Parts: sequence; structure tokens; C-alpha cells
Amino acid sequence: MALFDPLDGSHLGAKKTLAGLADRLVTTVPVLTEAFHLLDPSSQGAQSLRRFVVQRGLELWWMSDRSLHRAFRLMDDYADQPMNLGDASLVAAAESLRTTKVFTIDRGDFRTYRAKIGRTLRSFTIL
Repeated sequence: MALFDPLDGSHLGAKKTLAGLADRLVTTVPVLTEAFHLLDPSSQGAQSLRRFVVQRGLELWWMSDRSLHRAFRLMDDYADQPMNLGDASLVAAAESLRTTKVFTIDRGDFRTYRAKIGRTLRSFTIL
């Protein structure tokens, strides 16, 4: 959300980080839903996010039944955090895409989360 809301205190840092990224951006429908829930529908931020999606600034990773079940298991595993569906869907996507890079301002949670890639639990690299 910070990337699209100029009133967010992390907006400029998020824009700077995005400008330096060479990797493609991938997100999930639960994350988009959460972002649109947090942004006022008529705000500049919501309009910017819609434009970014339409102009293919990011790709959507669609959850299969298997990945949705994995996200639910992760939410149980991290119940002491607690992990929401958006975060769980990103971890499930990371596992499927075999990456541990994440572009987020949610640093606290993603320092705790681990992606299971192969037989190894791996820490996330926060961009």
C-alpha cells in the first residue's frame, strides 16, 4: 500500500526500492484485496494501484487448491504471530516460485516467516 499512497510515511522509500528492482513483481489476490481494503476506493492510492495492475507493473500468482491449503497450514503454524491470509499467500507463492525475495514494509513478520523450498526452511530477503 505504501508504494501507492503518497500520504504513507513509507511511500518515498517504497518508490525508491521499486526503481532499483530488476526482478519481476508477483503478488496474490489476497494481498491485492487487503491493499484495496486499506486504501480509500476514490483515493489517488487506489487509482495508482489499479493503474499499476492494469499496466502489468506486477503479475498475479493465482492460488490453486493446494496452495490455499498450504496458506491455511501456514496460518496455523504461525498462529502466535498471527499470520493473515495475505502474508500466508505470499509465503505459499514464494515456495511455489522457489524464491525468498519479498518487497514489503512488513519487515517484522517476514523476518520470522520461513519458506520451505525443497527440504529446507529459508529466511526471506526483504527488499
